[in-house]
Amino acid sequence: MNISSAVFVQSNSDYKLCPPADRPEYVFIGRSNVGKSSLINLLTSKPGLAKTSQIPGKTRLINHFLINQEWYIVDLPGYGWAKVSKTEREKWDATLRQYLKKRENIMCVFVLLDSRLEPQAVDLEFMQWLSENSVPFAMVFTKIDKHSNTKNESNLAHYEAVMLEQWEELPLYFITSAVLKEGKEALLNYIEELNSLFIVTPPSLSAKKNPGNLS
Repeated sequence: MNISSAVFVQSNSDYKLCPPADRPEYVFIGRSNVGKSSLINLLTSKPGLAKTSQIPGKTRLINHFLINQEWYIVDLPGYGWAKVSKTEREKWDATLRQYLKKRENIMCVFVLLDSRLEPQAVDLEFMQWLSENSVPFAMVFTKIDKHSNTKNESNLAHYEAVMLEQWEELPLYFITSAVLKEGKEALLNYIEELNSLFIVTPPSLSAKKNPGNLS
């Protein structure tokens, strides 16, 4: 897939104010500093399209970008930032979960995971919640340029072992690096595949298509 245009549409804190759910939508989310903005900019070949907040964890908005006039990238703020107050965390958590459950045109939630780190409880719990609520998702490991291939393979094997303690099979995953431009083609090909499955349906029905058994 070639991306010829990527345009910011809007930011808001209420899923009801999002653009009409008449195009497929792909959500990017992960813990703060996982490399989400860099990955989005890599996919779109548009440096600076997704911007990092000056105060990580403070911005709580649903950010829509229209790609090729055909589908959306949705940039959600990083989660798990310790300096955010409990009240603010709970408010955003409720907004986030409502958006993910109610937004009918979400084709896939890409959960970004730092390949250098041990499996984090907040990530594991979030993916479990997605599965329990039938929200289609895929794992995206970032920053693989920070370690050798051998170390990356070891880290991924460990992550798989931890996941399989609770999951019957490992969810779909991608390996990426914004520095090496690794994973761009695989992600865009997957998005193109899911775009072909998207069908606009009446508001009373769901436009979401599950891209397979991810759990």
